[in-house]
Amino acid sequence: MWGRILEILAKKASEGVDVRVMYDGTCEFSTLSRDYPKRLKKLGIKCKVFAPLTPFVSTHYNYRDHRKILVIDGHTAFTGGVNLADEYINHIVKYGHWKDVAIMLKGEAVKSFTLMFLQMWNVDEKDMDYSQFLNYPVSPVQTKGYVIPYGDCPLDDDKVGERVYMDILNRAQSYVHIMSPYLILDSEMETAIKFAAERGVDVKIMLPGIPDKAVPYALARTHYASLLQSGVEIYEYTPGFVHAKIFVCDDKEAVVGTINLDYRSLYHHFECAAYMYDVDCIHEIEKDFRATLKKCRRVTKKTMKNDTVSRKIMGVVMKAVAPLM
Repeated sequence: MWGRILEILAKKASEGVDVRVMYDGTCEFSTLSRDYPKRLKKLGIKCKVFAPLTPFVSTHYNYRDHRKILVIDGHTAFTGGVNLADEYINHIVKYGHWKDVAIMLKGEAVKSFTLMFLQMWNVDEKDMDYSQFLNYPVSPVQTKGYVIPYGDCPLDDDKVGERVYMDILNRAQSYVHIMSPYLILDSEMETAIKFAAERGVDVKIMLPGIPDKAVPYALARTHYASLLQSGVEIYEYTPGFVHAKIFVCDDKEAVVGTINLDYRSLYHHFECAAYMYDVDCIHEIEKDFRATLKKCRRVTKKTMKNDTVSRKIMGVVMKAVAPLM
């Protein structure tokens, strides 16, 4: 996936397009060499690594750039769960079929994603003028409803990602349908989910059927009994791994972005998403959720009895470090 995209970016750079690539330093663990920015520079592509790995121990390693943003000439933006790797398009198979979701935006909302990208790019620079990238003329887009892009930063006390999710849960009247690869909840988020179900809202949570990591999967299952008791329906995607991060509610509002239901996304990562209200694609998001639901197995108290003893013990023991997961 990245190789095909890189060919296009290199071609555009040779034509004079300002091409910038930014990726998180954890990519250096397995996929990208330390000199990768220099290799891209030779192709005419500007590249930065967010929080590159160093031999020194530091708490800043806890803050990672989890955002997925692509912006084009101020008129088009993409965001969602999709990274630039072959498993995301099922070219290679790691954990069964990879289920993901992303959206394309056009119009004024794109400027917000441009700004989010530039804020991250500018983290190690001062007095840089990026007004040229924020003042592109944008043709008006005729559509109903509203789209509000937003970012979340771990360096302040405003946990926007969690607040948006909880606001949707607290206002829901009919249903809230959720996709997330992980389920590691603090007490506030778990209470909001349970309370929505207890007052009659149809709350469905879709999670992976084939997990990518054993510990987060075991931790997720420690929440199952309490959620089921409150009437929350939990499903696991039988063909493979759900990496999508969506909330869709009452055919009226939805969130698509990078924010998982775990401590890392809600507290430790730089994240982004788009909140949508009364736009046409919300029906498509719900349609996709229902189609994917047909490929899932439902979790019940009875099926939970099949959990291995080792998984149950792992979940209980790892609760102590859940805020780091």
